[in-house]
Amino acid sequence: MKARVGQYVAVALGCFISSASINLFLVPHQLLSGGVTGIAIISYLLFGLPIGVQNFLLNVPLVYAAYRQLGKDYTVLCIYGIIMFSFAVDATRFLGGWNVLDDTLLAAIAGGVVSGIGSGIIFRVNGSGGGLDIVAAIIKKHYSFNVGLVGFAANCLIMLVAAALFGLKPAILTLIAMFIGANLTDKVVEGFNRRKTVYIISYNTDEISKAILKEVGRGATILRGEGAFTRQAKQVIFVVVSLTQIAKLKFLVQNADPNAFMIVSDAAEVLGRGFTLPGSRER
Repeated sequence: MKARVGQYVAVALGCFISSASINLFLVPHQLLSGGVTGIAIISYLLFGLPIGVQNFLLNVPLVYAAYRQLGKDYTVLCIYGIIMFSFAVDATRFLGGWNVLDDTLLAAIAGGVVSGIGSGIIFRVNGSGGGLDIVAAIIKKHYSFNVGLVGFAANCLIMLVAAALFGLKPAILTLIAMFIGANLTDKVVEGFNRRKTVYIISYNTDEISKAILKEVGRGATILRGEGAFTRQAKQVIFVVVSLTQIAKLKFLVQNADPNAFMIVSDAAEVLGRGFTLPGSRER
């Protein structure tokens, strides 16, 4: 129950952040958002129709698709997100009069950053603000595509319409905003607190393992391996560390075995004791 409440709070927060981006940076400079909201902004700029009301009405057929493809739980949260986002867009309409940035390029960059953070918060809790979020979630369910880039690709079609109506410059700046927003969305979904996964192949794994436990304060896993050419049995140490611990780990490995083979790669997000739970030294 507590997790569900936190999920709804996160969706509401993400909706208000994204709405603030639209009214504070995008609309005042005739820049668009993506998907259904982008269509609503076009109608607003041409005819003055409320963005939030349009967003709600245009999302009705997509809600049905969400129910069919993603299930009842996602659809309920999706309806909540659509209502919250539609309300937030119209409720924060007054921000358009603040004129915080007079440079359109800076407004596009700021709009992309803020909207990306808002969308990322929503996606991180498996929520949706409607529109292409639903389409992206359906595609993500069946294919291994990035959420943000799926939406960005679909929005290119809307940009062609925007270029015809408002000119090439606003359309290009909108693409910049959406590209930034798409990347920020993925960063927030994956997590900014990146870790490093390290594989260490050595004949002196005992000393290295003890050094990792004592000096780095991390647990490690010993994997059994075999040389492809020599067919000689080998041990491989697998450990996950923070970015600041990499230099110390390299130093310890070099001291224990100068001939050790070491592979370091990024881990987008690490869940488990020692990283997401306090008081543990395990991986």
